[in-house]
Amino acid sequence: MHPSSAQRPVINLALQGGGAHGAFTWGVLDALLEEDRFDFEGVTGTSAGAMNAACLAHGLMVGGRDGARQALANFWRAVAMTAPFESDGTPPALSSAMKMMLQWTDYLSPEQLNPLDLNPLRDIISDQIDFARLRRESPVKLFIAATHANSGKLRIFTNPELSIDTLLASACLPTIHRTVMIDGEPYWDGGYSANPAVFPLLYQCTSPDIMLVLLTPLHYSETPESAQDIKLRLRELAFNSTFLREMRMFAHLRDQIGDVRLPEWLPIGRFERRISKLRFHAISADALLGDLPAETKLAVSLPFFERLRDDGRQHARQWLAAHRDAVGNRATLDLAKLFY
Repeated sequence: MHPSSAQRPVINLALQGGGAHGAFTWGVLDALLEEDRFDFEGVTGTSAGAMNAACLAHGLMVGGRDGARQALANFWRAVAMTAPFESDGTPPALSSAMKMMLQWTDYLSPEQLNPLDLNPLRDIISDQIDFARLRRESPVKLFIAATHANSGKLRIFTNPELSIDTLLASACLPTIHRTVMIDGEPYWDGGYSANPAVFPLLYQCTSPDIMLVLLTPLHYSETPESAQDIKLRLRELAFNSTFLREMRMFAHLRDQIGDVRLPEWLPIGRFERRISKLRFHAISADALLGDLPAETKLAVSLPFFERLRDDGRQHARQWLAAHRDAVGNRATLDLAKLFY
């Protein structure tokens, strides 16, 4: 029996980016929505995480939980339709044309590679997300991360600023896509400065429960040896470094304050009290996603997306079976153990 909306605990979501691997997050969200046990307050996302966050919010707005599940499915299926050919559910190999294009990115700018500025993703999110209505009526607080290209500073776009360009900026790999200009300022992928940014859920949300949906492994089983694999690992480590530092900060603050329930009469600041009450949770798939070739983040294949979706659903269901009653009561993630 599902709790009523007045009784359901409220949770915040932090969604990592990871290109095509974001289909794993599609599955996680699908399972959480199907469970109908939690309500959502804030959602922070970067790159593919930002796409999933916007689809979740749009779907909740127009059709409730079922609408959110449909919106996520519509998005990933539309992305798959941009593939020039279909493949099976195994990790798809990049086409020769794609491999050649990636090699050319070492020598040619996005303007030279794509003079017509063709971007199927722009058309997909334009067709599927009502940004004008979302700015007014989003049922959740959205925090979309992008990186200011000329300073490296993190920019968080919130509900009143949502647009096609804010999502494209969050997913703009500058060697492949043209720089996204917003209000005359240049932006690149949010992963360079936050993947994802967790602090907005602390400062601008009230729920103490934060669910991390992680696509980048916290620990790899093997050390890369080839020049190409080393290059790819360096890129992944760079994209994850800001997140690791932020989580280490949370762990350190919790350690300094003391992970205890502080009495209300104790003369302690609001910030310290908020930190002490945070409850972190995580759904990740280190073994699954860590074993996939890094190039599959650029894959476009519906069977591959659906395989990752199914894996995400399975991981979420396993987490729910073990911890569904923890939300609203206790943390299920040991910050110090993972991030110190």
